Amino acid sequence: MDRRSFLKTSALGGSAAAATTLAAPAYAQGNRTLTMVTTWGRGLAGVFDAAQRVADTITEMSDGQLTIDVKAAGELVGAFEVFDAVTAGQADMYHGADYYFVGQHPGYAFFTAVPFGMTAQELTNWYHFGGGMDLHDELGQIFGLKSFLAGNTGAQAGGWFRQEITGPGDFNGLKFRMPGLGGEALGKMGASVQNLPGAEVYQALASGAIDGTEWIGPWADEKAGFQEITQFYYAAGFHEPGAGLSLATNRDVFEELTPAQQKIIEIASAEAHQWNLAQFLSNNGSALQRLQSGGVKILEFPDSVWDAMGTAAEETLNQYMDDELYAQIHGSAMESMRSSSNWITRSEGVYRTQRDRILG
Repeated sequence: MDRRSFLKTSALGGSAAAATTLAAPAYAQGNRTLTMVTTWGRGLAGVFDAAQRVADTITEMSDGQLTIDVKAAGELVGAFEVFDAVTAGQADMYHGADYYFVGQHPGYAFFTAVPFGMTAQELTNWYHFGGGMDLHDELGQIFGLKSFLAGNTGAQAGGWFRQEITGPGDFNGLKFRMPGLGGEALGKMGASVQNLPGAEVYQALASGAIDGTEWIGPWADEKAGFQEITQFYYAAGFHEPGAGLSLATNRDVFEELTPAQQKIIEIASAEAHQWNLAQFLSNNGSALQRLQSGGVKILEFPDSVWDAMGTAAEETLNQYMDDELYAQIHGSAMESMRSSSNWITRSEGVYRTQRDRILG
């Protein structure tokens, strides 16, 4: 039995009973309602907004021929169950961060973020002009999905800690929330890594179940209220320099749509990607100022920590190279990143340094 057949007939963890209540796509007067499940708690700043944005745009661009019914994490299936729900055909599409699904295939990490990987612009360059979109599609075919980038948080913060980090040894035994391959790298530094859905992070930090967490950046972190728990905030992180979000549609459902409807989903996803990136970047600066004014100590990791993170990241990224598709995705992404960075660093990078020097 192949994987798609297996998933369609198997229980989704403990969610099979709930998932069977998901109705097949509804038809009315030629219109169709598609159910979108998400990895996001309802109202989570930025990330749930991206899911709602792409859903609303699809509905508007199709003149209501496609209506997207957005379900937050836990409303139909749990945050980490959306992949299997859509693969099995028990929901029509999901919106989420694909690095949550590295257990399905480690190549999915590259379509969110990998440690010491691509910035948001570098990810966009690779996706549209370096073969990234085709590789996303090739990966999706294995699982019966049609995927597109559909959101981006920009560079994420290093996270919140109960005490200052003075060296790599401070990560030994540290209970820290970090998903994806970044979390695997942190584990190699001795941390006890937790992979929690976004909606559960505040309570885990407040209760002491975790010692620290990364989430997104100043705006979303302020909205989440982490500054109420701890005052040590590292503004730059190694793990998600430009985190992409994805919309994945069940491939059978996608292929039933008209070419115009398929193109609408593609365009709506691309629009949400850029809109969401601007949303985060336009809000982060003022939010950081508010956090600092409220007593949060804005810190940077010492070079010794960055060096240890780099070593752990390289080891993590190399450990899956025996998988042919992973190796292809890794090689493509790294080649595109170096090519983009070669120009961006010499042009925009130099300009920003000089602008800051001159304007202060």
